[in-house]
Amino acid sequence: MFRLRTLTGLTALALVLAGCGAPASDGTETAPAAATPIFVEPSSPAAADPPAALTAPSPTPAKPSVTPKPKAKTSTPATPKNVKYVFPVKASNVAYHPTHGKYPATDIFADCGESVVAATSGVVLEVSRKDSYVKGSPDGPNNGGLSVSLLGDDGVRYYGSHFSKVQSAIKAGVRVTAGQLLGQVGRTGNANNVCHLHFGISPPCAKTGDWKTRRGVVWPATFLDSWRKKGGKSPVATVKAWEKKNHCKP
Repeated sequence: MFRLRTLTGLTALALVLAGCGAPASDGTETAPAAATPIFVEPSSPAAADPPAALTAPSPTPAKPSVTPKPKAKTSTPATPKNVKYVFPVKASNVAYHPTHGKYPATDIFADCGESVVAATSGVVLEVSRKDSYVKGSPDGPNNGGLSVSLLGDDGVRYYGSHFSKVQSAIKAGVRVTAGQLLGQVGRTGNANNVCHLHFGISPPCAKTGDWKTRRGVVWPATFLDSWRKKGGKSPVATVKAWEKKNHCKP
């Protein structure tokens, strides 16, 4: 046999009470009490109160369900489905460069006399039928010589200049359709005596008189590439982005 070592304090008391019952007067052990003993810390201010852990928590009121509002969808500027784009020079021998001097535009090189057509359907804004450019004069609206500007149905302005001739039916306020003849390639204005069509894309802004914007503010070449292949790439989003950033002030 071995001697049970004495345990001290609450540890011994806990083991005795939790593990077995108290011995009876005849030496046999009685069954343990039905209720599990509760031990209260000596420092507890109210030993008679049951511990908080054993108190049933008050039910938390359910929060009313709220259906989240759907977020507003953002969209890019839409192009009318019926908008058609056409390469602005109707000729078999034509070339252009993706860059341009001083500001965004494109010079489309073709023989003088080749047909210049409306790049899309819309309304004519301005027409210049007289070449008033004087060589060496400061840059200004006369640089374009004979020219036509058009407000397309897509809300974008298209400008062509250096015409040798503008069709008599093309007047401000007249409606034209995509591919309609506007005039002929020439070298009027500040064209450096080279036959070509200066082509510019811009927002309408003041619509007339704002030649610095009208001559071109976004690069046309990527759209010309599409139109030449009978594609329909639209400059609407690009022009809208420029307008938002510059507020029609180049």
